[in-house]
Amino acid sequence: METLANLECFVRSAETGSFSATARYLALTPAAVSRNVAMLERNIGVRLFHRSTRKLTLTEAGEHFLASIGGNLDALQNAISSVATDQGEAAGLLKVSMAPTFGINHVLPLLPEFLAKYPLIRPEWHFENRQVDLIAEGFDVAIGAGFELAQGVISRPLAPAHIIAVASPGFMHGRTHPLNPGALEDLDGIVMRSSRTGRVRHWSMRDKAGIEMAARVKETIIVNDPAALREAVLLGLGAGFLALADVQSWIERGDLIRLVPDWYADAGTIAMYFATRSLMPAKTRVFIDFVSEVFDQRQLAQRFSGSVG
Repeated sequence: METLANLECFVRSAETGSFSATARYLALTPAAVSRNVAMLERNIGVRLFHRSTRKLTLTEAGEHFLASIGGNLDALQNAISSVATDQGEAAGLLKVSMAPTFGINHVLPLLPEFLAKYPLIRPEWHFENRQVDLIAEGFDVAIGAGFELAQGVISRPLAPAHIIAVASPGFMHGRTHPLNPGALEDLDGIVMRSSRTGRVRHWSMRDKAGIEMAARVKETIIVNDPAALREAVLLGLGAGFLALADVQSWIERGDLIRLVPDWYADAGTIAMYFATRSLMPAKTRVFIDFVSEVFDQRQLAQRFSGSVG
């Protein structure tokens, strides 16, 4: 009878088209994944993959075998995960990708409490402004806004990604405060150029009544990172547009002023992204539940809503 490891290496390799990507996902070496698949092929007597230096594709027999496995592998993994959870604590490497500003401000501070509760989990957290490929890159969870859902990936919302206009008290001293988003164009501004598209991001803001208006500042300084934009605004170099979640504490301390406070831009939802629940190991499940519970308890979704004003 085939081992679960052999079958899982086959299924993951079929999904990712790569022994290396499967190795990252399963915390194995590419050689171990290749060996497990080769053992499976030898045991059942058929070649499952066409191998080349660039690509890994299923043979016709491999396609039939993958279809025949269907959801049985998921059921087996679920059963094993259930027994393991009953017998012991969640454990293992937890690989998470998250936006730097949001992750450092709101997720990283949760780590001491999380590790006190789950001491056998070993975090590997990547802080980066990009959408990762969860399966191919071996991530358990990604946290961010505006992700496109790939096949087999689902999300759990955390908070709205509402964009507001901010400036420092020093910068606004002696200046007229804008009454609506259209008046922001009179202010020197710090804007952000997208690393993905190469374009400067512009916003359309709305008020509580649903009225929308274009919002721009003078492109005095251009950066490519939200944290750099926030620091430039704090230095009094101009006004800028930032996610409320990334500047809330600075506004509460009086270090930043929210301009046109009845207006905000909607950039979607900040969410946790992960593979389908049937394949979720205990370490991933407890992390997702823990972060969700903290956000609910602290009512962070309400705090980060731009419509609150």
